[in-house]
Amino acid sequence: MFRYRLLIPVLRGKREPEHTARGVFVGLLVALTPTVGVQMPIVLLLWLAGRAIGRSWDFNLIVGMAWTWVTNLVTVPPLYYGFLVTGEIMMGRWEQRGGYGDFQTSLDGLLATDTGPLETLWVYVAGIFELWGVPMFVGCIPWAIVGSWVGYRWSLGMIRRFRLRRMQKELSRG
Repeated sequence: MFRYRLLIPVLRGKREPEHTARGVFVGLLVALTPTVGVQMPIVLLLWLAGRAIGRSWDFNLIVGMAWTWVTNLVTVPPLYYGFLVTGEIMMGRWEQRGGYGDFQTSLDGLLATDTGPLETLWVYVAGIFELWGVPMFVGCIPWAIVGSWVGYRWSLGMIRRFRLRRMQKELSRG
């Protein structure tokens, strides 16, 4: 599933490798923030802004949206807990507010809210601020920066290697 949803779109990009790699960068940058539920609209807004600014800010929208799927129902609890712990440490709060089990139970309660899309989003955002506040949002910053940069460099190298191998195969046939 990872290969078909995330890797194949990266390798099939027709534009320059940097364009597609920027899509991975933006997708991961947004994915590694506590914004599940609005990540794809955020990527769309960033894409529109990037296109308005200029060609060097443009990126592959489909790839960017696809890479937000790194955060899903399976990965959200450990990622968000990591954001919270990182934020607490960055803010100099060394005391523990409970373990991972307590965190996951609270998060599962927020994610299980059964209302309309906008109401669910509001309950979710308000709940995260109420339960964990600023530390989670502060803690996601290093993860988002490092994760998106690593994703950019990795995908750029992968695309270049893939295209080089494909070109070498075509030359050896011809």
